[in-house]
Amino acid sequence: MKELVILSGKGGTGKTSLTAAFAGLKSSLMLCDADVDAADLHLIMAPDVQETHDFVGGNEAVIAPDRCTGCGTCLELCRFDAIDENQGEYTVDALNCEGCGVCVDMCPESAIDFPRKTCGQWFVSHTRFGPMVHARLGIAEENSGRLVALVREQAKKRARDAHIDLILTDGPPGIGCPVIASIGQASAILIVAEPTVSGIHDMKRVGELAAHFKIPAMVCINKFDLNLDQTRAIETIAREKNILVAGKIPFDPAFTKAMIQIQTLLEYDDTCPAAKAVRNIWETVMTHPAMKLERLM
Repeated sequence: MKELVILSGKGGTGKTSLTAAFAGLKSSLMLCDADVDAADLHLIMAPDVQETHDFVGGNEAVIAPDRCTGCGTCLELCRFDAIDENQGEYTVDALNCEGCGVCVDMCPESAIDFPRKTCGQWFVSHTRFGPMVHARLGIAEENSGRLVALVREQAKKRARDAHIDLILTDGPPGIGCPVIASIGQASAILIVAEPTVSGIHDMKRVGELAAHFKIPAMVCINKFDLNLDQTRAIETIAREKNILVAGKIPFDPAFTKAMIQIQTLLEYDDTCPAAKAVRNIWETVMTHPAMKLERLM
């Protein structure tokens, strides 16, 4: 079983649109949306949800008023200003509580409970391109990295059970904890870069992250014709860092028009210049040596 993770240094580079377009190019695959903080692959896939599961991802401190003596130790120790005091009565502000547990451990009266809390849901769905595992993290909730790991684990398990040999994962943007959780044991990553100064900077960071974890990386340049100088700079840097340039996609309004119609690019217009570029990139990626190795168990 192989897994290709589509990444970008920031959101809005076309990562999800490219993932959706790829989905129509293989008859059997598992889709995985690991961008749990801002999941949007479902907007194009229109999934029919078959299973819904709660994601219990942390703890939240709750002061028991019948046991609290009002000593103020929790207020003094909390580094997140999550403890409120009103006329000697102490409460926890759930929005500020980071779930670190310091107040729980240090309360001299053991007056603070620490229950687990539900931070979101994850789903198993049918789509017109195959099964899909995806998730929704609650607003301002933490532990997105754990949810990413959970979603990928479920995608692997279900792909294995269904004898599906390819997982296509829409990864999170950036290089933070969710991204790290999304690339472990992946067969390869494809970085979507834009020809801008910040796009080059972002591509470098993601490339360095992949190199650190020894994950083979490729890059495709989206909207390459908007700035040919920066496109050439990306190609030069990619060569220096031994990152394969899998292809270049021209700016094409068909991407936006397809999304409005809840379609992939190839469903909307299979003959437009961007669609032809996407097909070429897919062929290049699938024939890369890294995509022929069985890294997933």
